[in-house]
Amino acid sequence: MKNFVFFCLLAFGAVLSHAQVTFSLDELMSTPFTSNLVVESGGNRLAWVSNVNGRRNIWVTEKAGAKPVMATNFQEDDGQELSDLILVPNTSNLIFVRGGATNSKGEIPMPISHPDWAKQEIWLQDLSKSSEPARKLAQGAAPSLHPDGKTLVFLRRGQVFHLELSSGTEKQLFQIRGSAGQLRWSPDGKHLAFVSNREDHSFIGVFNLQTRDLRYLTPSVDLDNNPVWSPDGKKIAFIRQAHESGFYLFLSRRTGLPWSIWTADLASGQAVQVWKASPGYGSAFQGFFSAPNQVFWTSSQYLVFPWESDGWVHLYGLPANGGSARLLTPGKGEVQYANLSADKSKVIFSCNINDIDRAHIWQADPVTGQSQQLSQGMGIEWQPVACADGTVAFLAAGSKVSGFAAQIVSGAVKPLLSESLAPNFPMTKLVEPQAVTFTATDGMQIPGQLFLPPNLKSGEKRPALVFFHGGSRRQMLLGYHNLEYYHHTYAFNQYMANQGYVVLAVNFRSGIGYGLEFREALNFGAGGCSEFNDVLGANFFLRNHPNVEAKKIGIWGGSYGGYLTAMGLSRASDLYAAGVDIHGVHDWNKVIKNFNPAYNPLADPEMARKAYESSPMHFLSGWRSPVLIIHGDDDRNVPFAESVDLVESLRKQGNVEFEQLIFPDEVHGFLLHRNWKEAFKRTADFFKRKL
Repeated sequence: MKNFVFFCLLAFGAVLSHAQVTFSLDELMSTPFTSNLVVESGGNRLAWVSNVNGRRNIWVTEKAGAKPVMATNFQEDDGQELSDLILVPNTSNLIFVRGGATNSKGEIPMPISHPDWAKQEIWLQDLSKSSEPARKLAQGAAPSLHPDGKTLVFLRRGQVFHLELSSGTEKQLFQIRGSAGQLRWSPDGKHLAFVSNREDHSFIGVFNLQTRDLRYLTPSVDLDNNPVWSPDGKKIAFIRQAHESGFYLFLSRRTGLPWSIWTADLASGQAVQVWKASPGYGSAFQGFFSAPNQVFWTSSQYLVFPWESDGWVHLYGLPANGGSARLLTPGKGEVQYANLSADKSKVIFSCNINDIDRAHIWQADPVTGQSQQLSQGMGIEWQPVACADGTVAFLAAGSKVSGFAAQIVSGAVKPLLSESLAPNFPMTKLVEPQAVTFTATDGMQIPGQLFLPPNLKSGEKRPALVFFHGGSRRQMLLGYHNLEYYHHTYAFNQYMANQGYVVLAVNFRSGIGYGLEFREALNFGAGGCSEFNDVLGANFFLRNHPNVEAKKIGIWGGSYGGYLTAMGLSRASDLYAAGVDIHGVHDWNKVIKNFNPAYNPLADPEMARKAYESSPMHFLSGWRSPVLIIHGDDDRNVPFAESVDLVESLRKQGNVEFEQLIFPDEVHGFLLHRNWKEAFKRTADFFKRKL
């Protein structure tokens, strides 16, 4: 149909003329965010989550190419996330989790005012009864379906519970110290493997459902994780990492105590180390960005896992009984999403090899060592899953269309849902971002994307914005992003370009996608904020651009991007005329402790000094440019106190104009669609008034 052809052309880079008529922020943000693609175990049915204007629902299709249907009917922008989708084989049942995880006080996210506080619950939707609403099964999360499809296990407050689907009867399966995670059924369903997390160490546990015996495989002082069963169910492989005290997040870490892969025999309980990382690059574990597990056991008796011994996160294959690891994905680029093929002999994955600012779908065979690129072009593809009929489905996006579920047909990417869920989305008015590289003030080459206003004339001067993403373990791409937070920020950069701004999105050092040395840049973050060289370099790049008015350059970003925004405003107010700081980091000593509770600044005064001197609060006296501060007060990543303390200090200083936008009960990545729109409307208005 015409809509389908038009959709595909837009998604994958057709050059369209820019219209002069601008569009509204509401129109731009009406496009859905698609996530959580899953396939029925051993089958062809597919399901995914689509968030349209805050209304989150699950779509299901009987197979790739069949017409999808909306399986749930949630009609409110209520901030309740949908995740952990399971299509129960040989039934019409769809299982999913509704609601977010708890904060440190045990509170479920509830960004709307409601007399009944939200819960994180497991729900079931009977797909054969689409007119009936989904029903709640139990309070909990992380459901794992038994191979017989009749029962499942799930987590509640760190303990494992068992649920019969037909009767709804639940019971606690066993009691452990610490908290359980990574629930993995054996192929025959007689055993359940899991990780027992105990803060400074963790064990691989195995529970026998028949004898109710619980044992731990070769327990040690190390961190054991990511268990995977052998195809015959007789062994378990897992990753072992050495505990390293004194290491904190947001500090450069290029090497560590080498990690290893072990296998344990279920009958005897004996475990052996089958592989160990060599010293140097790759000795500190760096995994896939997203995958069902960090190590796969293929039907061809190979273990496949991530390793960056050459400075890039690549796939390696290893015979399950040990030997040398073989590189499966050579080239400059990194594997981010991975899964097994339908016959479990190969690995399907997405990576940015050969296209550093995008990602495409690949397949690798650990036996032959050969890899093959399955998708290509101007689009971005991620999160592949394999159907029993051999179809590979995945999520895809482009520079002018947001993420959608897709498959490959005759070598081309084809959407599974052809009709648009956002009829007013202004696709033809978006711009094509350009891949650029600029020089930081210390000489490092920094990549980014440049958004130029439509119909920009030669020599015409415009105000400009520099955008810094969060993380910092993120990478902005030449199109809509695979994470909802950056799906929104990419859209806003498009909006500001349409409003007449020259916009530069910076992939600053310490982000992913460009190799270990870039990610683990020396002295980044709390170790010296070497990224400030990128903050300066971005400004110099823009002020030397022929279409930028040098005195009207603004800066904005969220989380880690809010940190760099605050660093730019406090250390370079003469360069940045205004900024928008969204839940930014202002004092590393407080934020490190939020992620590493064991961190004690008093016990490590040298680290505390360096962390503070890498923080915006240390440079507050140089802050003169106006700022808009945005924060939700149930933020679980950056404490709300970071904005409280900043505002108090700016008030005492008395020479900085600031504005506030505070969202009660909102979390870090805003859950309410209307809060995203309000944040962006206020940001656009602020820059319009200040620039």
